[in-house]
Amino acid sequence: MSKKTASYPLLLSSRPRDIPAYQWLYEAIRSEILSGRLRSGSRLPASRELARQWGLARGTIVSAFDQLASEGYIESRAGSGTYVRKVLPERLLQVPSRPGTNARRAVKMQTSVSDYGQRVTLFPGYENRPTRAFRPNLPALDLFPMMLWTKIVNRCMRRMSTRHLMGCDPLGYIPLREAVADYLCTSRGVKCVPEQVAIVSGVQQALDLTARLMLEPGDQVYVEKLAYTGAVRVFQAYGAKICSVPTDGAGIVIGRPSRAIRLIYVTPGHQFPLGITMRLERRLRLLDWARKSRAAIFEDDYDSEYRYSGRPIPALQGLSDGALVLYAGSFSKVMFPSLRLGYLVIPFELLRQFEASLSLTSRHVPMLEQLALNDFISDGHFGRHLRRMREVYAERLSILTTDAASKLAGLLEISNVEAGLQTVGWLSVGIKAQSAVAAAAKRNVEVVPLHRYSRGMAAPEGLLLGFAPLDGKEIRRGVQELALALEGERKVIHGKSRF
Repeated sequence: MSKKTASYPLLLSSRPRDIPAYQWLYEAIRSEILSGRLRSGSRLPASRELARQWGLARGTIVSAFDQLASEGYIESRAGSGTYVRKVLPERLLQVPSRPGTNARRAVKMQTSVSDYGQRVTLFPGYENRPTRAFRPNLPALDLFPMMLWTKIVNRCMRRMSTRHLMGCDPLGYIPLREAVADYLCTSRGVKCVPEQVAIVSGVQQALDLTARLMLEPGDQVYVEKLAYTGAVRVFQAYGAKICSVPTDGAGIVIGRPSRAIRLIYVTPGHQFPLGITMRLERRLRLLDWARKSRAAIFEDDYDSEYRYSGRPIPALQGLSDGALVLYAGSFSKVMFPSLRLGYLVIPFELLRQFEASLSLTSRHVPMLEQLALNDFISDGHFGRHLRRMREVYAERLSILTTDAASKLAGLLEISNVEAGLQTVGWLSVGIKAQSAVAAAAKRNVEVVPLHRYSRGMAAPEGLLLGFAPLDGKEIRRGVQELALALEGERKVIHGKSRF
């Protein structure tokens, strides 16, 4: 465990003239401990250092330290220094607050927070816990070439110049923007030049930027009935009105053009969470609708790099002809979640506004990570990693569908997805998703109910199952345990139906 040091000057309250120096020092340090500013385990400056800082005799410092030590506030460790004790006297833990302080603070907080501050809600991130069947939305982190990535990062650190230390353009490091533009044009059919690419901290930041620049409170946003909740929360936080749009096996079902709609959010490459790939005719119809409605489209291409069957379909943005399409993606699913790097392809009409907004907020994403990612892509490692993981995930999806066909027949029907890191399972008639989730959890199986993405509306009884981070053994175990859990639920339903 690392030590909490205080090698910097110790900031204390001013010394009153009528109080002896050792008493003032004792009370000032005790107050710092009581307030929590000097935390348990923190190392205090040496007595000589304090004496020099405050112009006191060293004996004065020693006297104050001795009193604090005798009362159980600090302790000396031979050859190490003086520390705030980890176990403090009980009276330190019972410091009374002034009556009404918390109430007054709460009232003040309510009146000082903006409308946005009152609407915004916490969006949970990844939980750092062991991966089990069938945790969704996660890549196979154990197969990422970490040694190679570490080598590249170290090389970039050695090469960093003062120019790199100064930072970069708000839209990102230019060589990385060039590499991303080349990848998107070649592999995803995106029509862009490096000047249109912004390097952001992920799709969440891209969504926030778009909502901030394009939505006013009350504006209407089209979102599919089952959709990514991270996008919905962003739009709601800015006061937008969410209008649900149905989907079918070919993708989004769009109605007549409407000038009332400001923005539409879609995941055409691999609809979240259903896994549907939007067909070409639906894409063209959506683009025509956007042109006539004068609405912008936000295309979240979140994990379409992993495509296992069917003919490759270019990004919606690459088909746009006069329609305003913002195209976003992230490296967190294809590499690892803590790499908070993504991209946003911005129409030329909006470049100035997005650049200005980035210059006032994040300024730019961390430079070292941008340098390392640029090398990872330019040296061919990114492409090789994608090809390798595509083969691994295709094999794992095959194991899941084959095993489920025999062991989950009549209980859960697995969808035939063409891309992505997870799939959907449709429950047999009578089995409720929430009950299935609880029963599976008792058998150490993790599934997510589809209604979690429905924003309170009625949703079909289905489960989201991830397969990408699981080896064949864990997938087979998960299928077996899930089958037992669902069979138990079916027996309960049949038992109730007899009475």
